[in-house]
Amino acid sequence: MFKTILVALDSPELSERIIRTLDQLDLKPQGKIVLAHVISPPESDFEKPADQPYADPELGLYRHIEKQLHTYQSALNCPSEIEIVLGEPAEEIVRLANIHQADLIVIGNRGLTGLNRILQR
Repeated sequence: MFKTILVALDSPELSERIIRTLDQLDLKPQGKIVLAHVISPPESDFEKPADQPYADPELGLYRHIEKQLHTYQSALNCPSEIEIVLGEPAEEIVRLANIHQADLIVIGNRGLTGLNRILQR
């Protein structure tokens, strides 16, 4: 039985399948699910034009991800939390798992197969 499950979500197609299968996991009555999304760090500031106003594209992305995670959260039939963080995905997923003392980490395979799966890990 699991008390805390950390679910790292990325692509919408894969995320919806993961959310549907969460009901099949054996979660303790006092358990919770943490829906997490890691935003990769932006490119270097040196590549941004200095003579143009800067609009933060990360803010729009953050709001979109937050809205999607709230939609997934409403489909769950147990307590849940949302975490959206900026950083390297592998490091941040492990960090969040430690913070929440996760018993299980659910990560999709990004739909890659064959040679693409080996090369794009």
